[in-house]
Amino acid sequence: MNDYRKAFDELSFSADFQERTADLLRNRARELEKERTDMTISKTKKIAVLAAACIALLAVSVSAAMLWLTPAQVAEEHDQPLLAEAFEGPDAIEINETVESGDFSITLLGLVSGRNLDVLNQDLEKDHTYSVLALRRLDGTPLENETFDFSGYTMTPLVAGYSPTAVNNWTLSAFAQGLAKDGAYYYLLDTQSIEMFADRTVYMAFYEGFVPNNDTFTVAEDGTIAFADDFSGVHALFTLPLDPAKADRAAADAFVESTGMNGWSNERSDPEGDWDIERHETEDGEEIFLSPKEEP
Repeated sequence: MNDYRKAFDELSFSADFQERTADLLRNRARELEKERTDMTISKTKKIAVLAAACIALLAVSVSAAMLWLTPAQVAEEHDQPLLAEAFEGPDAIEINETVESGDFSITLLGLVSGRNLDVLNQDLEKDHTYSVLALRRLDGTPLENETFDFSGYTMTPLVAGYSPTAVNNWTLSAFAQGLAKDGAYYYLLDTQSIEMFADRTVYMAFYEGFVPNNDTFTVAEDGTIAFADDFSGVHALFTLPLDPAKADRAAADAFVESTGMNGWSNERSDPEGDWDIERHETEDGEEIFLSPKEEP
């Protein structure tokens, strides 16, 4: 079944494919009516209902096939064949959960963790987690590389029980890539493996903004994380279905302690007050490095 679906997803369709096929089905239904003039009214109605059902099924199938690239296809677009293979392997986690916020439909497609999956990654001694998220505008306006503000949004893991300032893109040495394709925009996020946190609630957050702070998030007494009630930017928070058996609580605690950033207060503060920020222009845009600000 998966091979059939993969083969179907890889088919390309012309823009008027659905309309032409629907017309073909209708015309064939009319021909059948002419050929079988002795049919009863009830049988004719059955043919019409069957044709309508075929058209509806085809429309749903074509829509599903053309809606998104798969995570493997996103990896291929970034010339990452090993990662593409991993996204189609048994360890990949398919999510396909969608949240609508502001002008966007936000879909977390899936993730996979492993070692040496990225041909660009020289960190050969550590496992990484790769996650793919897709955006579309609710009004259907295409998203394009030249006009979409990639750096204006953040996609980051967060972990219940730890401060959002301790576990996030910056402490996990993340590298994010963006890609516009067929009107949608895709985030491919590479972080240090998040499987060590798998016995806790692990989130993938997407939001309009930058470093996690208490203008954006709140942390409850039980450690659960949520967006602040008055946060008005585009946002979505997904819970990741990780395997608790892969957790390493000792490694997770040691990692968080090493950041020196596990303190949190829901009282509002300067969102950049706890960080030293370095910005460097590159050929592809801008690199941003954050580190805990040293005490004066």
